Amino acid sequence: MNLHSAAAQLVTLAAEGEEHGGNHNSLEPLVTGGSAFLILLLLLWITTRFNRDR
Repeated sequence: MNLHSAAAQLVTLAAEGEEHGGNHNSLEPLVTGGSAFLILLLLLWITTRFNRDR
């Protein structure tokens, strides 16, 4: 596989993604973002509990 054929396949793959919009029907952006935010806050809290010596 050379660079030209790999690039052509990637362009074809990207063009197919535009037709579907790229979003799954069951994914709500607000729920996904809110969940990620809460997980990051939990990880921050856990990290600060282990670094009490500073």
